[in-house]
Amino acid sequence: MFSNLSNLQKGLLTTIIAIVVYAFSATISYSIFASSSTQSSKNLVNSLPGPVKNGEEDDGLPKTEECPLNGAMHSKKAKDAWEQRLPLAVMIENHQESRPQSGLTKADVVYETVAEGGITRFMAMFLCNLSDIQVGPVRSVRTYFLDWLSEYPLTPIAHVGGANTPGPANALGQLVDYKLRSLNQFGIGFPTYWRDYQRLGRPVATEHTMYSTTHKLWAVANKKSWTASDSAGIKWDKKFVPWDFKDDDVGSVTQQITVNFWNGYKDYVVEWNYDSTCNCYKRKNGGADHMDLNNNKQLSPKNIVIRFMKESRANDGYENNVHLIYANKGQGKGLLFQDGKVTEITWAKKNRLDREKFFLKNGKEVSFNRGQIWLQAVPEGAEVVY
Repeated sequence: MFSNLSNLQKGLLTTIIAIVVYAFSATISYSIFASSSTQSSKNLVNSLPGPVKNGEEDDGLPKTEECPLNGAMHSKKAKDAWEQRLPLAVMIENHQESRPQSGLTKADVVYETVAEGGITRFMAMFLCNLSDIQVGPVRSVRTYFLDWLSEYPLTPIAHVGGANTPGPANALGQLVDYKLRSLNQFGIGFPTYWRDYQRLGRPVATEHTMYSTTHKLWAVANKKSWTASDSAGIKWDKKFVPWDFKDDDVGSVTQQITVNFWNGYKDYVVEWNYDSTCNCYKRKNGGADHMDLNNNKQLSPKNIVIRFMKESRANDGYENNVHLIYANKGQGKGLLFQDGKVTEITWAKKNRLDREKFFLKNGKEVSFNRGQIWLQAVPEGAEVVY
């Protein structure tokens, strides 16, 4: 029948057949590509690190071993693990868009002070919890945190960059000058660090999305041969000066503490409410319960230390002169909240490497309750109500 058609008809028919074949093949190709793309996408999502569940160690094991950082009692299994590793410091931000953070309930010790603009930042210290703990959002480091980090020999710090303008606030330069161990995300990357834009179930800016886990960070430290002992075989804790610890001793109750780091910054006002059932202090931040996203538990340390320190600007030429300096070496006044009581204390730190210590009016060193210790540095003259 094709041979009976005119040349024009043959041309038209050939064109129509070509179009049909092209459309059919394109449809098949698209289906294959879409299926492959979807599968690849699923594979990509599945390959991203998932959130660690609750970060709880085995509660069925006897708690017979004292954590050197905060005196909390853990299992022998947990001690066997922490004796093979170093403490780990992680910089965690406290911008309103970063809450609720991950991992703060499981830190042994937490340091908190203003990073810039009235917004506080945390340096969380991990060692004794047996479980892997998701931590974040991880942010940049500041110079005064390095002074406190230096009290923990050989300890690496996880961070995303840091202040690097030449001058007294040059944290990145000081990491090198002080020969500290940096787990900077800019030099490590995925999969130790990753960004999770969906973690909070709402859009947030990129700087509030960087996460890791304690075990991933310790694994990188091990690859760098940053182990529990130095090159001479001396363990980190041989030069570490622990604080004194005691058992709970509930007394007269101070029900509520309000800490204004910077007056007029209500989103960053911290409120601690004493709970006698746990002999701990439950934290509110900006008027809301401050929770840990990992386990949906409220931040509830056993000990709160507020140190008053002179705050000044670095005057290093950085934009808007936002870099801060805290006079955290020397000595000054403070407040201790534990066992439902408030006690006036003094703090003392001779130099960067020296252990910060806390003293009662009679000169005796403070003994902390066994459990999380939360250390807040606030500017001299800041309002603390209790």
